Amino acid sequence: MSSFTGNNDRDDRLPESLAERYIDNLRVEKGLADLTIKAYEADIKEFIGYIRAAGKVVPGDLTMENTLAFLASSEKHKGSSSRARTLSAVKGFFRFLYNEGTLSNLTIDALSAPKVLRRIPFVLAQHEIEKLLSLPDAGMLGVRDRALLEFDYSTGLRVSELCGLKFEHLDQDRRFVRVRGKGNKERIVPYGRSAAVALVAYLESSRPRLLGNRVSAYVFLNYRGGRLSRVGFWKLLRKYTAAAGFSAHISPHTLRHSFATHLIEGGADLRAVQELLGHSSIATTQIYTKLDMDYLLEVHRTFHPRG
Repeated sequence: MSSFTGNNDRDDRLPESLAERYIDNLRVEKGLADLTIKAYEADIKEFIGYIRAAGKVVPGDLTMENTLAFLASSEKHKGSSSRARTLSAVKGFFRFLYNEGTLSNLTIDALSAPKVLRRIPFVLAQHEIEKLLSLPDAGMLGVRDRALLEFDYSTGLRVSELCGLKFEHLDQDRRFVRVRGKGNKERIVPYGRSAAVALVAYLESSRPRLLGNRVSAYVFLNYRGGRLSRVGFWKLLRKYTAAAGFSAHISPHTLRHSFATHLIEGGADLRAVQELLGHSSIATTQIYTKLDMDYLLEVHRTFHPRG
């Protein structure tokens, strides 16, 4: 049983205060991505809300039994991946309190996360990518859109990284970008000749017209001359995928998945792809080897005379 030591006076603010210190620690000391911090914060607020609803209002009420009851209750409305993240958040909270001297033991570490079935991401075939990239016209927004699509497919950037790209991160002479991704980790990602040609066309003709008399540090702009948002990119991608007759489920991440899959299909080393994607674990990148194997199996079944 996990128990708390020290001052057990009833103070209704104390659980929230402990959680706030934990979230601040994640933000300042751990350097986690903002979206991860927000998810953890929501999980901890839900945990404390559950404890309070059960009439538990002091630090000593944060026990293993109450924690197990909370986790069991979450099975009704959360999938395995969300439950795994919730457990990770709660275990991290308890570990923080233990290191702070508030919690006397870490028996919660014995709890195992539910097995998460890693979904195979949907990707576009190379000929489908070619069709998609051919759709933008020669107008002001079409030139911008071609540069966006070419650049995203060429680099595999996350949509937040693409929309947040500034000129200070861009080296056009050597054709690479310096990206600061999840966990504030920096990586160098090159881009190809086709993306470079599309980017130059956009920077020389389309962007100045979008910008007008204003100044912006961001590379990609919306039609009003401001920074392009993630929703804005999703909308333009949806427009082109609909025009191409592709699935309505295609998202900006589909281009990232396609980038990785096509590299591996072409013989790229898994570690190199991991570095380009900015994955902290090689296990995350290994999903694309499964995609490549499925592709090879399909080729064999389709073309082998006894397939």
